[in-house]
Amino acid sequence: MERILLTALLAGHAAIWNVLGFDEVRVRLGSVEGSRCSGRVEVFKGERWGTVCSRGWDLRDAAVVCRELDCGFAFSTQAGALFSRSSGEVWWRNVRCSGDEFTLDLCERTPNDKVCPHNEDAGVECTDKLPAPTLTMQSPFCAYSAGEAVLFTCTAPYWRHPIDLYLYKSGVDTPLVTQRADFRQTRVELTLSDLETSHQGSYSCLYRLQGNPGNSPSSNIINITVLEIHTPQIWYNTSQMVRPGWVNRGQSFNVTCSTQPQYPGGSFQLRLIRPNGTVRHSLPALAPFVTFSFSNAQASNEGYYCCLYKVQFGGRTFVSRESQPLAINVRGADPILSPVVISLLVSGLTFVTATCAILIVAKVYCKRVRKPTELERESRTCVDNTYIALTIK
Repeated sequence: MERILLTALLAGHAAIWNVLGFDEVRVRLGSVEGSRCSGRVEVFKGERWGTVCSRGWDLRDAAVVCRELDCGFAFSTQAGALFSRSSGEVWWRNVRCSGDEFTLDLCERTPNDKVCPHNEDAGVECTDKLPAPTLTMQSPFCAYSAGEAVLFTCTAPYWRHPIDLYLYKSGVDTPLVTQRADFRQTRVELTLSDLETSHQGSYSCLYRLQGNPGNSPSSNIINITVLEIHTPQIWYNTSQMVRPGWVNRGQSFNVTCSTQPQYPGGSFQLRLIRPNGTVRHSLPALAPFVTFSFSNAQASNEGYYCCLYKVQFGGRTFVSRESQPLAINVRGADPILSPVVISLLVSGLTFVTATCAILIVAKVYCKRVRKPTELERESRTCVDNTYIALTIK
C-alpha cells in the first residue's frame, strides 16, 4: 500500500509539472552490469538523459535516489565512472539533499557550468533491503540478578564506512545503548549495566549507515529475566509464658522465614548454628513465607537460626544473603549446651583473667618502686647503728 501511494504521489508530481509547462524530471541508475539499484546517477531532463556532478555528493543525496527508485537504502557513493562513462550532459552539481526528500528533483542544486567532466559523475550503490544484524549474548544464561550487567553482541554486515548500532528494548522508543562501529568492524559489544527489574523484557538491535536517515531491520529477539532477591526476615513463635529468646523444654515452637518477591521453584533454607556443628532444614517457597515447626524442644534445638532464600531460574542458582541471626535457648536444657550460658562463662573467664593480669602487673610494678637501692641500704644501716650507739650511752 505504501509503495502504491508513493508511486501515485510521484506520478501526480510529474503530471503537475507537465501541466505547468516544466520538463519532466526522472532518475535512473546506469550500470554496465544492468543492476537497477547500483550505477551512475542519470537524470532525464529536457527529453534527454544526463548525469549529476559528484562535487558535494554524499550519502544523504544517495539515500534520496535509492528511496525514489524503491531500492532500499544507500550504502555507498561510488564514482559514476566506475560503472561506465556517459556522453550526455552534466545537468547538476552541488546537490544538497537533507535526506528526507522523496525525489532528487526536490533537493537544492546548482546548474552545471561546464566545469564538471564526466569522470566526476555521481554514482550510488543501493540495497533493496538492508540485511538485518544478529544479536547474541556472551553469557549462556538468560536470567540475571539486579545490579549485574548483561553483555550483548550485535553483528552487522561488512560496510565500507562506520555505522551506528542501537540496542532496543521492546516497548521503548529510544535505544538503551548506542555504539559506533569503526571502519570494517562488524561485531560490536552493547553492555547493559546495573540491571533493574524494569530491564526485564525482549531486546533487539539494529544499525544505521553514517549519513543515511534509514535504519536497518531489527535483529532477532533475546529475552532476559531480572530477579531481585531480598534478604529474608526471620522470627519465631512459642508459648507466651516464657521471656523472649527462650523456649520451654519439651514444648513446640515455630521459626518463620519470609521474603518478597517470589519466583517459581524457590525454597527457604534454615540454618541452625550450634557449638558442636550446624544443622540445615529446607522447605519449598510455595508462599511469601514458610514455617519450620519443632514439636519437642530439646537442647539440640538451641543455637542461632538464620534463613536464606534460594531459587533456580534460567539455568542459574540465585541465593539471597542470610537473615539476621535469631538466638533461641531451651529452658530446662543442659546449661552446658546453652549458648547464653557459654557466652556468660566465656565473658566471666575473660574478666577474671584480665583482672589477674592487671593485679600481677601492678604488684610487680610496686615491688620495683619499693625495692631500695644499695646506697639506700648502706645509709639506712649507718643511721640505725648511730642510733643504737647513742642509746647505749
